[in-house]
Amino acid sequence: MSASYFHAKPKGLALMLGWKRLLFTLGISGALGLLLAPSWLSSTPTLLLKTVGAGLAAMLTFGSFEQWPARMPRWLARWVLQVLGVAVAVPLATWLLYVYTTPAGAPSFWHDEDRLRGFFTLSFLGILLAPWAALGALVRQKEALARHQALAFDLERSELERQALDARLHLLQAQVAPHFLFNTLANVQVLVDEGSPQASAVLRNLIAYLRAAVPRLNESVTTLGEELELVKAYLELMHMRIPDRLQFALHVDDAARSLRCPPLTLLTLVENAVRHGIDPSEEGGRIDIHVQRRGDRCVVRVSDTGVGLQSSSKGLGTGLTTLRERLTLAFAGDARLSINAQHPHGVSAEVEFPAREAGG
Repeated sequence: MSASYFHAKPKGLALMLGWKRLLFTLGISGALGLLLAPSWLSSTPTLLLKTVGAGLAAMLTFGSFEQWPARMPRWLARWVLQVLGVAVAVPLATWLLYVYTTPAGAPSFWHDEDRLRGFFTLSFLGILLAPWAALGALVRQKEALARHQALAFDLERSELERQALDARLHLLQAQVAPHFLFNTLANVQVLVDEGSPQASAVLRNLIAYLRAAVPRLNESVTTLGEELELVKAYLELMHMRIPDRLQFALHVDDAARSLRCPPLTLLTLVENAVRHGIDPSEEGGRIDIHVQRRGDRCVVRVSDTGVGLQSSSKGLGTGLTTLRERLTLAFAGDARLSINAQHPHGVSAEVEFPAREAGG
């Protein structure tokens, strides 16, 4: 879990004198002093000094035992030490306040019946209220800690889920890369086996193409503009191999070029059309690529006039199945891949996904 998600818990005086604690203590002790003032013999400021002083002593004791000792014995819970400490701190602080507020030359407060009664009253009320206030603060701390831990677990779970999705997406992408490369190399092998004079030129173009394409295979995201460059290079390469059996055209909305998409999305559709549509057909065929932005959606369609869906059904599995799963992971299920037969023959593959600008 990243430490940047949460602020470090304060320590030392920063914890003991936290503004929330200070406001709570001043509020409770001040309210007690004001409630007792009408029936109190001494002045209201003097009474408030005693109630607030005792309250602050209880707060500092509570904060001290919250941090010290660093290790508690097994038989004593820290919260018990804090509550007992507060219960002892209040009468002790009240005693000291009465001693130091006794005027010079006046008898000690325990010799003055009214002041002694006041001391016992404040001590009794403090012992009665302060431990309960401490328990209330402990309960709030436990609830805050539980919320903090729940949030931490949620964040950690979200991060692990994101990492799992990234790993799955990279795994699928790694499956696509060799699938595409092997198919392309197989096309070159056909030319070599046939002794075609174009084999050398095709191989040179293939090497130049792969130098541009391979570094992008490990990228997590690319743009449709970059995909279209690869697709055009691939189709020109395939056209050199079968110039009399392959025609193609690109119909691209310029507003869609900067949109994000998983690498090899468009190339997978085109390579599938060549391999399973055009290659098996004696007459060859035509591939049309349409890329459009429609509001907040992007539609990519690759249609061919090859042998058709039924004849090529055995070969449609790996690339398109993997592409469908990659789109699901990349767009959290907000993407669609559909394959339809064309009349009189051929296949149309269409992908629709959210239109998101690169870097957005």
